[in-house]
This record gives sequence, C-alpha cells and structure tokens, in this order.
Amino acid sequence: MEASVILPILKKKLAFLSGGKDRRSGLILTIPLCLEQTNMDELSVTLDYLLSIPSEKCKARGFTVIVDGRKSQWNVVKTVVLMLQVILVSANKLTRYIEPCQLTEDFGGSLTYDHMDWLNKRLVFEKFTKESTSLLDELALINNGSDKGNQQEKERSVDLNFLPSVDPETVLQTGHELLSELQQRRFNGSDGGVSWSPMDDELLAQPQVMKLLDSLREQYTRYQEVCRQRSKRTQLEEIQQKVMQVVNWLEGPGSEQLRAQWGIGDSIRASQALQQKHEEIESQHSEWFAVYVELNQQIAALLNAGDEEDLVELKSLQQQLSDVCYRQASQLEFRQNLLQAALEFHGVAQDLSQQLDGLLGMLCVDVAPADGASIQQTLKLLEEKLKSVDVGLQGLREKGQGLLDQISNQASWAYGKDVTIENKENVDHIQGVMEDMQLRKQRCEDMVDVRRLKMLQMVQLFKCEEDAAQAVEWLSELLDALLKTHTRLGDDAQETKVLLEKHRKFVDVAQSTYDYGRQLLQATVVLCQSLRCTSRSSGDTLPRLNRVWKQFTVASEERVHRLEMAIAFHSNAEKILQDCPEEPEAINDEEQFDEVEAVGKSLLDRLTVPVVYPDGTEQYFGSPSDMASTAEHIRDRMKLVSLKRQQLRHPEMMTTES
Repeated sequence: MEASVILPILKKKLAFLSGGKDRRSGLILTIPLCLEQTNMDELSVTLDYLLSIPSEKCKARGFTVIVDGRKSQWNVVKTVVLMLQVILVSANKLTRYIEPCQLTEDFGGSLTYDHMDWLNKRLVFEKFTKESTSLLDELALINNGSDKGNQQEKERSVDLNFLPSVDPETVLQTGHELLSELQQRRFNGSDGGVSWSPMDDELLAQPQVMKLLDSLREQYTRYQEVCRQRSKRTQLEEIQQKVMQVVNWLEGPGSEQLRAQWGIGDSIRASQALQQKHEEIESQHSEWFAVYVELNQQIAALLNAGDEEDLVELKSLQQQLSDVCYRQASQLEFRQNLLQAALEFHGVAQDLSQQLDGLLGMLCVDVAPADGASIQQTLKLLEEKLKSVDVGLQGLREKGQGLLDQISNQASWAYGKDVTIENKENVDHIQGVMEDMQLRKQRCEDMVDVRRLKMLQMVQLFKCEEDAAQAVEWLSELLDALLKTHTRLGDDAQETKVLLEKHRKFVDVAQSTYDYGRQLLQATVVLCQSLRCTSRSSGDTLPRLNRVWKQFTVASEERVHRLEMAIAFHSNAEKILQDCPEEPEAINDEEQFDEVEAVGKSLLDRLTVPVVYPDGTEQYFGSPSDMASTAEHIRDRMKLVSLKRQQLRHPEMMTTES
C-alpha cells in the first residue's frame, strides 16, 4: 500500500507514529480521537499502513498504543480499545511506561512531531523507491540490449525508445537528498529541538535507499557509456555530412557571390550600397562560419577522445574544412578592406570638393571689409582654407594610391576571372577624381592670388585713408598749438628774429604735413580706380585738410606780420635808446621817434584784432592774459622812447635833475 493512494485519509491524522519509543524501545502509536465520529474503516486503513512501515525486527519489540479520548465520546473510545485489544491506562500514568521526552506535547512531553511534514517526506520516499525501481529495470533493459545488439543496431541513431521514461539525474538527486535527510535524523524534527525521526534505519531502512542509489549509479554509468558510444558514432556521421555542406556552399554559391562583386563605386553612396551588399554576403557566410566553428570544436573533441581508427578521417575532414573556410574568409576580408578604402577615398574626395566649393564661393563674393583688420582676417581665412585644401588634396592622393595598390592585388582572388577591364574602370575613376581635384585646386589658387592682391590694395587704401585723416589731425594740432602757444613777440629785436626763424620752421613742418596728406589722398584715388570702388573718406578728408590748411596759412601769415612789426619796432627803439655820441644827428631825427610810436601803436592795435578765417570764423592768439603781457611790454618800450625824446628836447632839464 502506498501513501499516495490513501493520501486523503492519512491527511486526517487518525493515527500516527510520532517517532517516540517506550521503555522497551517499542514504537509509540498514537490515535487522537476527536469530537466528530471516527470512521472505523478509515482508521483501520491508516493503522494497516502505519504498521506496515516498521521492519520485522522493530515489530518484534511491540507497540505502545496511546488512544487519546479526551476529546471524544466514551463509546468511541471503547470501540477503539476493544478493536485493538489494548490495556486501558489513564493519561497520568503514561510516564510509567514512556519517558516524557518520548511523548508529544499533547501528553505533556517534549517530542516535536509535524504530521504534514512526515507525510510529505513519506511521499518522497515512496516516490523515490517506485521511480528508482522502475528506472533500474529500464536501464538494465537498455544496457543489456546494447550489449547483445548487432553491428547494425550499434550504428543506428538514438531514438525516443532508447531514452528512459524518467530522468536518471533527477532520481539520483532525489535519492541523495532523501538519504541526507535520513542520516541527519531531521525528517520531521525542527532545528534546535530534541526529536526522533520515525523514518530512521529501523523504519525506512537507510540501507534500502543506499542500495537503490548504488544500483542506480552503476546502471546509469553503463547507460552513459552506451549513450556516449552511440552519440559518438552518430556525431561522426553528422560531422561528415555538415562538413560537406559547408564546403559545397562556400565553393559554390559563396564563391559565386564574391565573383559578382568587383566594383568600388563612384561616390560615398555607391560605396555604402556596395558595403551593404557585402555585409549581406558576409552575413550569409557568417552562418556557415558559425557551423565551421562548431564543427571544428566537435572534431577537436573527438580527436582528443577518439579511437585510433577515427583519427585519420577526422584530421582529413578538419584540414579540408579549415582550408576552404580560411580561403573564403580571406577573400571576404580583402573585399571588405577594399570597399572600406574606397569609402574613405570618396569621403576625402567629397570633403575636399566641399572645401573647394566653399573656397570658390568665398572668392566669387565681392567683399567690402570695414577696415584693415577685417581684411587681414579675411586674408588669414583664405590662407587657412587654401592650406586645408592642400592637406585635403594630399590626403586624397594618399588614399587614392593606397586604393590603387589594393586594386592591383585583386587578381589574386579572382578565381581565374579576368578582372583587367573592371580594374581599369576603377583605376580610371580614381585617377580622374584626383586629376579633377588638382585642376579645381589650381583654379582656386589663381583666384586666391587675385583676391590676395586686391586685399593688399584695400589694406593700402585703408592705410592711406587712415594716415590722411591722421595728417588732418596733426595739422589741426599744429594750428591749435600756433594759436595757443605762439603768442610771444620777443623782448628785443634779436629774440624776435629767433622767434620768426622758429616760426618758419614750424610752418615748414605744417607744410610737410599738408603735402603728406595730399599725397595720401591722391594715392587713395589711384587705389580706388584700381579697385573700382569709391573711397570712404576722400570726399570728407580732402575738404577738411584744405580747410585746416587755409586756417593755418591765415594764422601763420598773421603771426609773421606781427613778428615782422615787432622786429621793426624793437630795432628802431633800440637805435633810439642806445647812447651813440658818434651819430647825434641820427638820434635827433624826429621822424624816427614818430615811426617807433606809429609802429608801436599799430602793433598794439593788431594784438587786439582776431584772426579771421576764410569761412568767417575768428580766433585770437593766446589767452587775454598773454595778450595783456605782450602789450604791456610794448608800452614800456614806448614809454622809454618817449622819455628819450623828452631828454633830447630839453637837455637842461635832465642836467638839473642829474
């Protein structure tokens, strides 16, 4: 009887073996009666099953039956007692026959018992026993059949009938786990608690489990060897078949696919399309290469563990497969490298073409820079673009030469096909692209030279305009200095002559500045005519230059007139004031006194008159204090001359005073 058959009855826990023992080492059978009516048939079935578990040796020791009727009616207890023919003892006398440690908690003991855990483990044990016994029969049949089979049966492939109904590994694992549970005596115990497993060597016979495991291991080992031998024979046949499939495809459709691919494309898009097509071809080859890797590993494994008669055939298959696959892989790699080189070549060519287009577009647009700095920046940008074009063209030549070298080696894997015509088209295309780029670069260089000359002329134009404006500023500063600082007329004739000489030199500087500005403006006119443009500043600078020069000329002439009058005034005054006995008649000339007085008054009047420019504007020399100081000095001289005149007229007055 199996527990799985009466599982619903066993779950009711009508009776159980707790694992406890009495003082005679007999097993304790507990029957817990409850308030509900106990089915005697189910109780009988439960007792029959429980009493079938212990060994004969254990049964010989007898049983101690505990009928717990504390929760049941007396007539039910009486029926069970009469059925079992046991002696009735009260609960408080149980310890006379049984140690407390062998009693469950229901009877004041310390023994732990989990009925569902026991039942589950019991099911595991019975399932293992049943499966292992069935598996042993199947394995014995398979192994014995293999030993007695003829050569034709040995060469037959493994089918479903050859396999056992259950997994031997699973059964062995279950048996080992079960044996471990039995040996640890934890079948229904708890960690840290004192318990006694009813499924020990007295109840479940650990040797029975161990014997089954030993038998299973032995038969399973034989079964594995049989499977290995048959698998080896089958694997060898499969390898031979797969090797021929790989070789036939690589030397057939695979080779035809590569023969049809020879071009490199005439643009990035065309090269990418060819690369995509090649990737599809590689993808198809990869599937077969994956088969090759798998086959090579299988052959290597068979070579390591194969028989002597199989070594020659396996090595021959391995060599044939490797030769074909390596040759095809080399051809694929060569084609991929060629297409990659073509893609890089077209990429560099496209970049260079874009650079040339950008440079040409920059050269075709007429520039109108704001100043010399922007022109220098534009020139720098042109030079950088031209240098970038040089670098790009050099890179294109290198890429093109490398691609030509690869194309020249294409015949080495052409499978006897004449690729001269196809190669010639590719070579002509590559050389044509490089020549076209060279011509475009040369045209751009010529245009850059023209633009550079124009830019340099524009730099000169802006420089001339800036210098002309600076000349106007300098001339204005000279005019301002003339009016504000050139105010002294000298204390005597000699000093005044020195001031006049300095003024002439000052005028020479202003004249040079004016001439320099005129020359610069004339140069701007010439440059504008050459550049076919209008000067930004010549229309404004030239009138400003002429206006400032006219103002300077008027002020300079006024300054000369004043200095010349001052020289005449000081010279005549000095002659009168000097004591010259040799020429008394000269000093006594009244006209000289009148002339000094007239020149002095005229000079004083001129100091108060402003300089009137051609445009009607007025400007005074120096500040009012400067004019007052100069006028005061002239008046002092005139007073001395007047005093001298009185002395000459009345010499007796001077003598008396003396």
